[in-house]
Amino acid sequence: MNSVKIGVCGLGTVGGGVVNVLARNSEVVCARAGCRIELLEIGARRDNPDCDCGDIKINRDIFAVANNPEIDIVIELIGGTTVAKDLVMQAIANGKHVVTANKALIAEHGNQIFTTARQQGVTVAFEAAVAGGIPIIKSIREGLAANRIEWLAGIINGTGNFILTEMRDKGRAFGDVLAEAQALGYAEADPTFDVEGIDAAHKLVILASLAFGIPLQFDKVFTEGISAIEPVDVGYAEELGYRIKHLGITRQTDAGIEMRVHPTLIPEKRLIANVDGVMNAVLVNGDAVGATLYYGPGAGAEPTASAVIADIVDLARTLTAEPAHRVPHFGFHPDQLNHVDVLPISRVETSYYLRISAKDEPGVMSDITEILGDNDISIEAIIQKEPDEALKHSHGFIPVIILTSRTIESQLDSAVEKIQALPTTEHDIVRIRVETLG
Repeated sequence: MNSVKIGVCGLGTVGGGVVNVLARNSEVVCARAGCRIELLEIGARRDNPDCDCGDIKINRDIFAVANNPEIDIVIELIGGTTVAKDLVMQAIANGKHVVTANKALIAEHGNQIFTTARQQGVTVAFEAAVAGGIPIIKSIREGLAANRIEWLAGIINGTGNFILTEMRDKGRAFGDVLAEAQALGYAEADPTFDVEGIDAAHKLVILASLAFGIPLQFDKVFTEGISAIEPVDVGYAEELGYRIKHLGITRQTDAGIEMRVHPTLIPEKRLIANVDGVMNAVLVNGDAVGATLYYGPGAGAEPTASAVIADIVDLARTLTAEPAHRVPHFGFHPDQLNHVDVLPISRVETSYYLRISAKDEPGVMSDITEILGDNDISIEAIIQKEPDEALKHSHGFIPVIILTSRTIESQLDSAVEKIQALPTTEHDIVRIRVETLG
């Protein structure tokens, strides 16, 4: 049996998982690849006590792995976008194929990396960059190749999903749950990438490029986090038959491509609304197949290692194939990529949840509905809470909850500004976008 030699750079959580899964499942992996997968060298600045590297050579210089003439495939698992990019570009320059789990690297520098890889006749595989162990990239790129993808929506950050699940199930405040997520290791000491949507935005850019055959455009993703979500809004959403999820959404419209990450109300009957805890799910709607849902663990040592090794097997199978006969990085041939406008959030059309703190007196609701009507915004549902003991401490203001019809965001901006200017409302109006995903 022929041998394909690989080098792993990075021996952290995922790197350790790759070493362990390769050792444990080497027989089945090699049977599927049709050749022996030989881990020849590891580049790591520090050891990982959770994996047994046996007699595999460990080099403290990760670039030595990229420069090793015996290695066919370099596995980049160090993270970040600086050293990792230099490492990947060095491996490509040396004519080596690359497998990476680095969503930030692909989202921000993928256009350059893929162009250089094509020029060198090598492939960069990145299944593990989105949704961990869920084979979503292969599914869109190959399994749904017959379809015109109309839209997709995903829970693609487990930390944010854990926080919103705890807020819903236990009525806890955001900060309280975030502290627990950090204690459990779900969130970093600096949780900004997770809770403000940056991590999800990196992944969404990749999914949009696969779905619509457009270049990667991370700078055009609208991103809004979940740190401002309050338990009261989670409760009102439930009362209306919705759940709040932090979604990445991309959709092709006549006006252009939407790419947005934000908290979203979705009907509780949708399967994706019932994805809880740290799990991920991606809902893809194709014109031929309809809606398909992909669910599973979005992170972790062995789930992510599963995706990394699947890429290794794919590369090993086609190592001797002509570059033109390999699956293109985005699933579209480079000369067939679409250069379609990405819409700013002001031009996106969706429905909205509004929570308005309004004076409990006659005429207030008519003022609010008149402003909405003047901006061509219809009302789908209203919850107006009865005055109670709390009013003694709120100076006569009560919460009014409104679900709107679909409207352009710029029109809603105009309406919200006018409603907030009324003498009978106070505080900023809380608004959360609504999607039916039907």
